[in-house]
Amino acid sequence: MASAVLPSGSLCAAAAAAAAAPPGLRLRLRLLLLLLSAAALIPTGDGQNLITEDVTVVEGEVATISCRVKNSDDSVIQLLNPNRQTIYFRDFRPLKDSRFQLVNFSNSELRVSLTNVSISDEGRYFCQLYTDPPQEIYTTITVLVPPRNLMIDIQKDTAVEGEEIEVNCTAMASKPATTIRWFKGNKELTGKSEVEEWSDMYTVTSQLMLTVGKEDDGVPVICLVDHPAVKDMQTQRYLEVQYKPQVHIQLTYPPQGLTREGDTLELTCEAIGKPQPVMVNWVRLDDDLPQHAVVSGSNLLINNLNKTDNGTYRCEASNVVGTAHSDYTLYVYDPPTTIPPPTTTTTTTTILTIITDTAATTEPAVHGLTQLPNSAEELDSEDLSDSRAGEDNSIRAVDHAVIGGVVAVVVFAMLCLLIILGRYFARHKGTYFTHEAKGADDAADADTAIINAEGGQNNSEEKKEYFI
Repeated sequence: MASAVLPSGSLCAAAAAAAAAPPGLRLRLRLLLLLLSAAALIPTGDGQNLITEDVTVVEGEVATISCRVKNSDDSVIQLLNPNRQTIYFRDFRPLKDSRFQLVNFSNSELRVSLTNVSISDEGRYFCQLYTDPPQEIYTTITVLVPPRNLMIDIQKDTAVEGEEIEVNCTAMASKPATTIRWFKGNKELTGKSEVEEWSDMYTVTSQLMLTVGKEDDGVPVICLVDHPAVKDMQTQRYLEVQYKPQVHIQLTYPPQGLTREGDTLELTCEAIGKPQPVMVNWVRLDDDLPQHAVVSGSNLLINNLNKTDNGTYRCEASNVVGTAHSDYTLYVYDPPTTIPPPTTTTTTTTILTIITDTAATTEPAVHGLTQLPNSAEELDSEDLSDSRAGEDNSIRAVDHAVIGGVVAVVVFAMLCLLIILGRYFARHKGTYFTHEAKGADDAADADTAIINAEGGQNNSEEKKEYFI
């Protein structure tokens, strides 16, 4: 390893001059003395390499700069700022900036920390290694500045459903420029952003056009910032949306929902809106409300229903946004039917008949008089059950008669068919005898048989017929 040698007398003279110098000049002379001492033995630099890394730090935090030597042979290391002012020479700090502090010093590393970093500290910092030839490498400090302020502004504090409103979000003085994201509740929306730059700082404004509905009332609109210097930075505003009433008619009575003559009908009108409707109005379409109908707030009461009350009843509610309504169609059914009780004359006759019949029967039947009904209601119920039993018996008797008649007709038809078939077969079956060949049995031949046959030529003349 080659080196440059300086006379030892020169170094001693320089040390004596530094000790006798004024305080203001003494520090500079000592630095010069260190440089001269280092120059007295400068390595060639063969096989030595400087290593460093870039640093990214958030404004106000601590940045650490490291100058490392690979394969070090005790060469001198120093660190310079972007203005090429020496921050540290070996373990000595000539720069009067207390924010720089020595973290580690050895033959192979010089590590320095910089506290409370500001945007002015951004730039290139140089690591130098005194070899022959000298080596130099730089590291870059990048300072991130989060947005100074995040503001959200809504064009109108109160909107009406169906209206389009403008919402703006501004992120001021950041580095680099921020990215603004919009959310309505949990749903992400898309806005339009503009970026302004001044003094290496950026201001971003994002605009969102939003059409609101009644379901958006009370929903937060969130402006969220994406920036490497900050996490979860956001601001929000809650939407206030006015909307017309929503009206619903609730059937309070009768609970089963079936309305009959003589019953009572009670309806309740439920209306929700923003602002809340102050009052509701009941009307009857195509006619006036019945005279016996009573309106009490949101309730409609109709006693003693009859068929003239049939129609459509409407509940109307309104606020500053608009008017809405709901309809209920009423249909009054007939009352339930009942069987009228038997008359007094019929009841008396029935009693007498029962007494007469029991008197004509055996003695156990007479004691049945003690089972007579004690009231007209019991008698009516008994007569009704007896009449129903008689009707059932008569229906069964009619059914049996019809069935018997059908069977009789079928049997009679079958008998007639059998008689007709018997006479037919009797006429067309058996041996038939004639007198035409009588007397021809003894004839020798056929001609003689014909001549001798009874009823031959002579008979033919006797069988002549005369027509008058």
